Amino acid sequence: MRKFIIRAALSLAGAALLGILAAGCGNADTDAEETAQESSAETTQESGTGTEAETEDYGPEAYLSGINVADYVTLGEYKGIEVSVDAPVVTDEYLDSYIDYVLQSNMVTTEVTDRPVEEGDIVNIDYEGKIDGVAFDGGTAQGYDLTIGSGTFIDGFEDGLIGAQVGETLDIEVTFPEDYRGEEVAGKDAVFTVTVNSISVETLPELTDEFVQGLGVGVDTVEEFRQYAYDLLMDEQQAAHDSNAEIAVLEAVMANAQLQDPPEDMTNRYYSRIIDNMTYYASMYGYDLDSFLAAQNMSEDSIRESSVQAAQEIITMQAIAEAEGLEVTDEELEAEIESNAQSLGYDDVEEYRASLDVEGYREYMMSEKVLDFLLENAVVTDVGAETEAAGTETPETETAGTETPETVTAGTETMETETMETETTETGSAEETSES
Repeated sequence: MRKFIIRAALSLAGAALLGILAAGCGNADTDAEETAQESSAETTQESGTGTEAETEDYGPEAYLSGINVADYVTLGEYKGIEVSVDAPVVTDEYLDSYIDYVLQSNMVTTEVTDRPVEEGDIVNIDYEGKIDGVAFDGGTAQGYDLTIGSGTFIDGFEDGLIGAQVGETLDIEVTFPEDYRGEEVAGKDAVFTVTVNSISVETLPELTDEFVQGLGVGVDTVEEFRQYAYDLLMDEQQAAHDSNAEIAVLEAVMANAQLQDPPEDMTNRYYSRIIDNMTYYASMYGYDLDSFLAAQNMSEDSIRESSVQAAQEIITMQAIAEAEGLEVTDEELEAEIESNAQSLGYDDVEEYRASLDVEGYREYMMSEKVLDFLLENAVVTDVGAETEAAGTETPETETAGTETPETVTAGTETMETETMETETTETGSAEETSES
């Protein structure tokens, strides 16, 4: 599955909804742990791209097989489309920032035994909070790692630990803010009895041959790692470039076509799938659906508009497929399902198939073929000045608005990371209400 399709399904902009063709939302279980010591909901297990289809009856015109696409679109020019997109480039600055990110992801933790707690230390603590001498829910923890100065806990708690020695037990008096979301403790005075179990500091590792060998990415020298990182970033940039080109071409094709309102059944199907997708992603990051939509500046009206757009896009692509003789054979569909079932760890292909909206999956595969065809027959101009990158032979220029796509951690395999601001329900912990 192209990365832009997933990204677009989240942004709901420009060829944005193709991801839901594959079979609805990823709906597998997420094992979220919300404790009094966490200020954000952490998804400890994210489902793969496998999805759990709902057996809803959307109506006879919900799928392409139930309509005549010629009733809904008259194609304009769709071959020879000219578009300009940013060239795939990786600057020295971008490369260095990625390497810095890798270093910061592999900080070296060293235990401190010869001094008391200082600002910036990581202290492992046990604590129990009481109000009027009575322990309250969420106010007790053992073995909690707290970075002093992080602002994780309410005012006075972290400062109260500065100067404490390992093994020392002390009482820290605090006052919960009036607007604290744990209503049972908001505005109240509390005393936390805290024991310091250990003190540690984190330092940035040096970029050495030994360090890069421990990353598990198959390199032996710093020079090899820089090339590895460059290639990794360039692959991501190339994927983004190709995605942007596809989106631009499809947008032009849509602008050239004469479109009618799509069938209501199909629009409702897409609306349901988008809501399912948004609900899934909201749960991943600890949101309810309304809060997630608000954080993304989305509304039910905008989702309804996007549902219409999605239906018009798939109808237009089907019309192109029919005009150009592009089809998804049963053999291709079966091979794709079997491949995905294997990659997602299913022992039983039929179990995976049962979780799919197979007709929607076929539509998704058709859209991929059409996008490939459109791009092959388009004129794509790369824009951006070129300069030579240090340590590589590939030309590069400044790339704005890119994100670090991947982080590598010593002793582990490469893994993609994605972050997002989250909120959770507060309890009576000493931890400060915050968004992480």
